[in-house]
Amino acid sequence: MSSFIVEGGNTLHGQVRPAGNKNAALPMMAASLLTAEPVRLGNVPDIRDVHTMLELLEALGVDCSWEGPGRLRLEAAEVRSAALNSSLASRIRASILLAGPMLARTGQVRLPPPGGDVIGRRRLDTHFEALQRLGASVELGEEFLLRGKLRAAEIFLDEPSVTGTENAVMAAVHAAGATVLRNAAAEPHVQDLCRLLNSMGARISGIGSSELTIEGVESLSGASADVSPDHIEVGSFIGLAAVTGSELVIGDVEPDHLTIIRLMFERLGVVCELEGRTLRVPSDQSLEIRMDIGQHIPKIDDGPWPQFPADLVSIALVLATQCRGTVLIHEKMFESRMFFADKLTAMGARIVICDPHRAVVVGPTTLRGSVVESPDIRAGMAILIAALGAEGRSQIYNIGQIERGYERIDERLRALGASIERVA
Repeated sequence: MSSFIVEGGNTLHGQVRPAGNKNAALPMMAASLLTAEPVRLGNVPDIRDVHTMLELLEALGVDCSWEGPGRLRLEAAEVRSAALNSSLASRIRASILLAGPMLARTGQVRLPPPGGDVIGRRRLDTHFEALQRLGASVELGEEFLLRGKLRAAEIFLDEPSVTGTENAVMAAVHAAGATVLRNAAAEPHVQDLCRLLNSMGARISGIGSSELTIEGVESLSGASADVSPDHIEVGSFIGLAAVTGSELVIGDVEPDHLTIIRLMFERLGVVCELEGRTLRVPSDQSLEIRMDIGQHIPKIDDGPWPQFPADLVSIALVLATQCRGTVLIHEKMFESRMFFADKLTAMGARIVICDPHRAVVVGPTTLRGSVVESPDIRAGMAILIAALGAEGRSQIYNIGQIERGYERIDERLRALGASIERVA
C-alpha cells in the first residue's frame, strides 16, 4: 500500500488548472448507455473512480477507449448484460447511476449495493421511489432488481439528491410523455449531464433550477461534450494556498460555480481575485474570521446548490484552524464527515466536536506533522493540505481514497513547490 511523505512548511507558487468535475464525468459516462452511437467526452479526470466506471461499462458491453489525455469515446452499440459487476460496484457510489440508463435502455437492471465514501448513511430511497413513479418495479434483497416499461410521471423528490435527480432524468428521457421532476438537484454536475443529454437529442428544460421537465423521445444520438472544471478542486486549491501562505493562480475556472465558495471563504479571511476565467489567491491573506453582526460567532454550513458544497466542508475545517477567531462548522448532510477532525486535533488543532454534524474551531494553531490515514476523498485532501501547512514531516496512508477524486495530486503539488513523495 502506498503512502505520501510530506514535509510541511514550504511556501508554494505557480499556476494550476483544475481537472474536470468527477461528479459530472461519472453520470455523463453512464449516459452513454442511452444511445447506440458514440459519445465523446473531453476534460475527463484521470482518477480511480473514472477507471472503475469504465470497467463497469465495459462489463455491460460498452466499447470504451481513450482518444487522448482527458478524452473518452464510449459506444454502447449493444448491451450484453443487465447485471452490474458486484465487485466493481462496491468500489464507488456512482455505480447507482447506471440504474436509470439501464432501465431506459433494456427495461431491467440487477444492481448490487453501491460503495463509496464512508461519510454516514446515504439513502437510496430517493432513487427507487423516483424510478417506481416512472413505472419500474423494485425488488429488494442482497441485490436490487429493477425492471419495467417506463412512462412519464410527475415526481417530487423527498430530498434534492444529486444522483437521485440524475437517475430520474436519465430514466425519463425515453419515457413517453412529459415528466416533471420537482425538488430536483441543480448542482453544476447535474447541469452538465442535462446539457449533454440535450445535445444527444433529449428535451430537458429548467436546467439549473429545482424543477425539470423532460419530454420523452424515442431515441438519442451520439454527441460530444466537455466536462466542466471541478469547482470542488478549485476550492481545495484556495484552501491550500491560504493554509500554506502561498500565492497560487488557478486557471480555467468557471466563475459562476465559485460565488458561494468565495463568499464562505471570505468569512474566514480569504479573499480571491477573479479576472475572466483566472482566479488568483494572494499570499497576504488576513486569515481573520469575520464575526457576524453583534460580534456573534459566524457559521460555515453546507446545503444543496447553490449553497456551500458539502464536499468543501472538510477543506473549510482545516482552513479555519489557521484563522484568527472562532467559527462553527455545520455539516448538515452527512453525519460521519466530521469525524476526521480528531486527526487534526492530534496535529495540534483546537477543535471541539459538538455532535456528528457540528464542530467549533478556535484558531490559529500551529499544526505538527503526524502519521495519519485518509478516511475518504475530501477528508483525505483536507489532511494533505494540513500536512503541507504543518511543521515537520507527515505520513499519510490510504492515499487511494484521495486519488479517487484528485488527478495526479502529488505530481501537481510538486510542480507548485510542495515536498511530497509517494512511497510503497
